[in-house]
Amino acid sequence: MKNIRSLQFNYQKLILDFKFEAGTSRGVLNQKVTYIISVNEKSVKEKVGLGEAGPLPKLSIDDLDGFESMLSHILQQLTDANLSVSIDEINDVVDQFVPASLPSIRFAVETALMDLFHEGVRTIFPSGFVKGEHAIPINGLIWMGDKSFMLEQIDQKLREGYDCIKMKIGAIDFEQECELLGYIRKHFDEEKITLRVDANGAFGVGEALTKLEVLSEYKLHSIEQPIRQGQVEAMRELCKRTPLPIALDEELIGVHGIEDKRSLLESIMPQYIILKPTLLGGFASCDEWIRIAEELNIDWWMTSALESNIGLNAIAQYTAILKNSLPQGLGTGQLYHNNIASPLKIVSGTLIYDQNETW
Repeated sequence: MKNIRSLQFNYQKLILDFKFEAGTSRGVLNQKVTYIISVNEKSVKEKVGLGEAGPLPKLSIDDLDGFESMLSHILQQLTDANLSVSIDEINDVVDQFVPASLPSIRFAVETALMDLFHEGVRTIFPSGFVKGEHAIPINGLIWMGDKSFMLEQIDQKLREGYDCIKMKIGAIDFEQECELLGYIRKHFDEEKITLRVDANGAFGVGEALTKLEVLSEYKLHSIEQPIRQGQVEAMRELCKRTPLPIALDEELIGVHGIEDKRSLLESIMPQYIILKPTLLGGFASCDEWIRIAEELNIDWWMTSALESNIGLNAIAQYTAILKNSLPQGLGTGQLYHNNIASPLKIVSGTLIYDQNETW
């Protein structure tokens, strides 16, 4: 494949409007600011690769004052470098121009360059998924809110045909959250509906094991990040004693370099890890996490991080080539009033790439 050369990088700020108040353990989101970056060869204006840099508020390590200025500066440096790049050199370019402390920009540059290599038609990783031949199973996400709002979401997801439900917990009374899990289990056993919960670090170390024992009665697939990240010894002990599988999520953020990644996983030995390319620095970084996890017999799945359809598309295509059979966390494309129109669609709890739709 030929090199792409003499590249022009630009970006556009996009404010995404949620269709509802999206409750998390870090507060309620009504809008999400993201940046769509573009790259084209200066001599070929009509072919444009796109990527997305959208730090997650209060969670991403690059959720920083002055983020837009940093993004603008990096893109200008990339443009001024007058690059000639082969597809095998993309990671080298990202490493050279974008520090590890700016993971969402690394993800965006990586995606945009790969898109341009594949003719700028939003194909990042060619596969049967992009051809409309395969679907990706996904979980239906239940957002935090009062009990009636969460119950309404549960009923809707079950009607829509999801067989994996993920519920965010830690915002309302724990007993009420257990009642919601009980409501699902009253109608569907674990053979019919897979249940995941995400605590976003909401449990205290002293109470976590007791709460996990209560939650295990509902035959859960897993719990994400029961205690807040950075408490390695406590998390290791919890993963040893837990009655239900634990998935690390926030724990992976800000861990760079293959040795540090290996050290973290060897220290904690969780049952699962959850990979978010926007928060972890793109696909090359996720490749490292996956390789180490599989060497240690730790399972994993992919999750989007409130990106627009530009970022979600890239993550979905990456997920498709990895052939992981677990339900993935890729159902965020329907969150926004003003998302970018795309061929991505959710059908009966799966994500598909509809060949009849266009970008």
